[in-house]
Order: sequence, then structure tokens, then C-alpha cells
Amino acid sequence: MNILKLKQMLQQFLMEDIGECDVTSDTIFDQGEQGTLTFIAKEGGVFSGGAVIQTGFALLDEQIEVCVFVKDGEVFEEGQQLAKMTGDMASLLKGERVVLNLVQRMSGIATQAHKAAMILAGTKTRACDTRKTTPGLRMLEKYAVRSGGAFNHRYGLYDAVMIKDNHISFAGSITKAVQTVKSKLGHTTKVEVETESPQQVLEAVEAGADIIMFDNRSPEEIKQLIKLVPAHIITEASGGIHLDNLASYRETGVDYISLGSLTHSVRALDISAKVKEREGILK
Repeated sequence: MNILKLKQMLQQFLMEDIGECDVTSDTIFDQGEQGTLTFIAKEGGVFSGGAVIQTGFALLDEQIEVCVFVKDGEVFEEGQQLAKMTGDMASLLKGERVVLNLVQRMSGIATQAHKAAMILAGTKTRACDTRKTTPGLRMLEKYAVRSGGAFNHRYGLYDAVMIKDNHISFAGSITKAVQTVKSKLGHTTKVEVETESPQQVLEAVEAGADIIMFDNRSPEEIKQLIKLVPAHIITEASGGIHLDNLASYRETGVDYISLGSLTHSVRALDISAKVKEREGILK
């Protein structure tokens, strides 16, 4: 994870929430009043977001002591303490919501990614994400996918070529589309082609695609289509695949299965924040 980018993101998120000041905490607490903030799991899952906790509270107050009790990618249980922060009460509460929101979402994604990886365990097929991420949170969401044991697809439009039906239609054919991009791009940029039929697969192979995607194909169709692809070309299945039907794709022999559901519709895990000061517990 790019820590410089993370700091920039968190600064923006914290400024959005705090604005000019936290009128509640800055009024209730005396300057320098100390306390603790503890993140506690209200359900089990896979953790992701340690750097968010460390960096987020450090931006607010470098004197806050942060202890994260679980590592990214580690399984935790209901009731388990995930992290504990000690320091200025007002600073702790200023960072609580933003940091917790991100950790909850990242851990929800990591948990889903872990489930997908476990479903495909024992095969050569890897689960990966898509570009169906929350705008502004892509770096964190893709990191969370890796935390859960799955893999990343391209990060954006800039780091790989993905030739889809609209590109093919405009170019005139798969062959012309592949030839055009390969004539203009360097050798380090991979070219993936989306296919829907045996004819398109064969054309993509002949055109020199680096990756061939089987789009919205059933497991039985993929088993037949993959026979048309030489071993040196990477294969991917995508479209209509989710955790409920992922197991049916285990034996297709495809290299990757991309799942938009890992990020676009994931549920944030339930994690609570308990704040305690010298005089008692704040609810």
C-alpha cells in the first residue's frame, strides 16, 4: 500500500468529517484529557486495515499510542479486541468514525475474498477483483482483496488493455483491435480480449492476445472454449459469477475468475468502538 497516498486520502476524509472542529468533543473534554478507544469485533471475519488505524490516528495526534492486535489477512472471532488506541480523548473521537468505517469495509471485503479463495483452494484457479470499486477507495479496497487471499485485476484503465465488445465493434474485428493497440503500445502492456464464442476465442488467439476472457459463459461452455487456447495464454472467466455459484467453476481449468461482488456489493463487518476515560465509560 502506498502510505503517502493513504495519508493524503485520510487527510481528506478527516477534514470532511471534522470541518473546523469537533464541537462536541472539543466542548466536553479538557485539553489533554486522556482515554482509550478499543475496536471490538461484533462478528467474526478476516481483518484488513492496520495501516489505516496507525496512519489515521497519527495524523490527528502523533502522541496517540496505537496497538493493533491482529495482522491484515488474519481471521478473528466475535468479541475479539482488534485494536486499542490511547491518548487525547478529543483526538481519539475525531478519528473514530472515519477510521472505523474504513476498517469495517476493508475487513468485509477481505472476508469475502477469503471465502472466494477457499472455494477455489486446491485448484490452479485464482479469484480476483474487478474495477467495480467505490470511487476514491480503490487502493484500499484492492488491498483488502489481497488481505483476504484473492488477487487483483488491473487497477484502472491505465495499466492494461481490455478489448471489449464496443472496442471490437468500432475497430471492425478482434484482429484489428489487437493489431492497433500492439502497434502503438510497448511490450510490457498486457492485452486482454473479451470473448463470447468459439470463433472469437480462435480469432483472439490468432491475433496474439495475452489474456482471453470468457464473458458470461457457463462452466460447461468454458470447459470447451479453454481447449482452443494455447497454454501460454492466460484465461479468465467473468460475468454472472459470485460466491453462491463459484464452486461450479472450480474444475473449468481457467486461470482466473473475476468477481465484481468482492467490492461492489460487499457488506461492512460489524465492529464497535468503545471509549473509556479515567472517570468511567462513555457510551
